[in-house]
Amino acid sequence: MQPQKPDKIDFNNEYPCPCRRRGRLIPITLTEAFGCDRCQQIFVVEENSRVLEQLSTTYPYKRAWRWTGSGWKVVHPRLGESYLPVALGIIFVLVIIWLPLALRLASGSGIIAWALVAVLLAILPALMVWLTYRR
Repeated sequence: MQPQKPDKIDFNNEYPCPCRRRGRLIPITLTEAFGCDRCQQIFVVEENSRVLEQLSTTYPYKRAWRWTGSGWKVVHPRLGESYLPVALGIIFVLVIIWLPLALRLASGSGIIAWALVAVLLAILPALMVWLTYRR
């Protein structure tokens, strides 16, 4: 099955809000933007009128959607724009390189302290990713 090509967003059509099921997008006069009548979010139309992007957001990356003709499909950010590669890199360095080195250099009761520090530092990127994607 071939994926649906995104339709061009027409300012004369009525669309459901991509954030809420019951909201409707209303064109904002003299702009290339829509406003939702329920959640009060503003969305701008980008990329040759094929992508709807949320204008005001508290997320570290902008949320965007493509209209398929029957509903909105989320446009995922590029891998370099997300926290996931950074978090995986930090965890990789801590677990593969730093933890064995710390365990080799530590002696006696210091091993437990070094291991505890390594685990806590590995949990921080996981917490960062969870907070970023928890919507």
